[in-house]
Amino acid sequence: MPSEGNTYMDDEQAIENLIATWLSASKAGDTETVLGLMSDDVVFLVCGQPPMRGKEAFAAGQAALKDLEIDATSEIQEIKVVGDWAYVWTHLSVAFRPRSGGAANKRAGNTLSILRKQEGNWWRPPLRRFPAG
Repeated sequence: MPSEGNTYMDDEQAIENLIATWLSASKAGDTETVLGLMSDDVVFLVCGQPPMRGKEAFAAGQAALKDLEIDATSEIQEIKVVGDWAYVWTHLSVAFRPRSGGAANKRAGNTLSILRKQEGNWWRPPLRRFPAG
């Protein structure tokens, strides 16, 4: 049986893997994989916008980006795991470039994600904070 320290490190690694999968799937335009990484009751908060609630709202937002290439990096600043909950503070940089060519629109800033562990997997449930545009 792993020690509590190993479990914490395993949880941190699983969360890092979740973020890496999210970024690579987003770059590939693989919305289904990204949707599989979030709970049904996910909420995204973006400064100046109403809350985006649920997978369907996220999928609709992604569909609106279909003509853009998305390239993002995420520098993890801190991960804190407390039981079946965790938070992740990252610095996120995203470039949106038209597939037809042209200059990229770039956004960057700090994000805070609150995650919940269910059935051994980490999910992005009720809250995800993105930087302002």
